[in-house]
Amino acid sequence: MNAALRYTGTAVALHWLVAALIFAGFPLGVYMVDLPLSPDKLKLYSYHKWIGVTIFIFAAVRASWRLFHTPPPLPAQIAGWQRRASAITHGLLYALILLIPLSGWLMSSAKGFPTVWFGVLPLPDLLEKNRELGDLLAGVHKALNFTLLALVVVHIGAALKHHFIERQPFMQRMGWRRKESA
Repeated sequence: MNAALRYTGTAVALHWLVAALIFAGFPLGVYMVDLPLSPDKLKLYSYHKWIGVTIFIFAAVRASWRLFHTPPPLPAQIAGWQRRASAITHGLLYALILLIPLSGWLMSSAKGFPTVWFGVLPLPDLLEKNRELGDLLAGVHKALNFTLLALVVVHIGAALKHHFIERQPFMQRMGWRRKESA
């Protein structure tokens, strides 16, 4: 595949790192929330926060990288409405991978639970303790996460459709290789 049609190695690495962290953090968040209070639950919350802070850092780096590195153009066969849908979906994905960790951090601050990255680096509280605001932010955090889930399903579905049904080189743009015919 022509290198001009591929994302840079840095963009590909950041994409898959953030994706892997989301695929770890989302189900962990869904699982841990209904557990009874215990040392294990608190440990899982710490892991979830570590993942969230790491996503936020990688997402900020990725968004910064994107500002200075134009993504490769979509194949010419892509219809105009699909180009617009792609731009909107990618914009929302970037916004959510920044907003979701921030909403979790705000929620933790409002609920009076400190965020300590990897158990070593305490992050400052962003808000004063406020139970009602913490509960509101918990709902916001949950809604943003399920919105992200829906967009990720659309994103993956579109990539698979373009790759397998339309036989366009979408997966190769993000680092996957297609076997060459002999």
